[in-house]
Amino acid sequence: MLSVVIPTLNDERTLGPTLGALIPATLAGILKEVVIADGGSTDETDVIAEATGCIFVASSRRRGKRLVAGVKAVERADWFLFLNPDTVLATDWEAEAASFIERVERSGDPRHAAVFRFRLDGFDGKSRVREGLAGMRCRLFGIAYANQGLLISRWLYDDLGGHRDLPAMEDVDLIRRIGRKRLHFLTSAAVNPAAKTTEGERRPGMVRNGLCLALLMLRVPPRMVARLQA
Repeated sequence: MLSVVIPTLNDERTLGPTLGALIPATLAGILKEVVIADGGSTDETDVIAEATGCIFVASSRRRGKRLVAGVKAVERADWFLFLNPDTVLATDWEAEAASFIERVERSGDPRHAAVFRFRLDGFDGKSRVREGLAGMRCRLFGIAYANQGLLISRWLYDDLGGHRDLPAMEDVDLIRRIGRKRLHFLTSAAVNPAAKTTEGERRPGMVRNGLCLALLMLRVPPRMVARLQA
């Protein structure tokens, strides 16, 4: 039913918990395979992938190309779940994901996708504020980031042209093409580190993210917006 695609780059410290949260879905027969699309890690990311039975694909340092390489390596499933290597899905996520897939397939209209609720693992007030702002962004603009995961059918992904090879914000670009009316927000949480620990990829700040999001909403070409984050 479902294949998970995770783009990695020196993520040995965070990949284990991310993969661990997928085990219940595997036991339930929902998750068929996990593809690790790697951008040339120099740590033991590949060792972790092999030890946990993932499909490991060597690809480019550019995240968009890694995502496309991961999709090409998917063998069995008709649905994709794109995850960051440091995003841990909360308990029972698989039940809600399976229910969503079932509803979409029963409707006969595959033009729907879903993301999870953004959450941070920090206990401080700043984390709660960031979560609240993320929720507001989702409600007002129908936009989600990669740290919320993306559940999408193979048909819709191919119909939209998949991830574009952009310097940055390739996930937001795809979400924008899905469209607000076709994007559903699940109640299950995607838990992310309050303090970013991934070495391989730099994440821009909230101000720059907000500026880029505003430009995308104004229909500025994605490649021009991506230059601000490159």
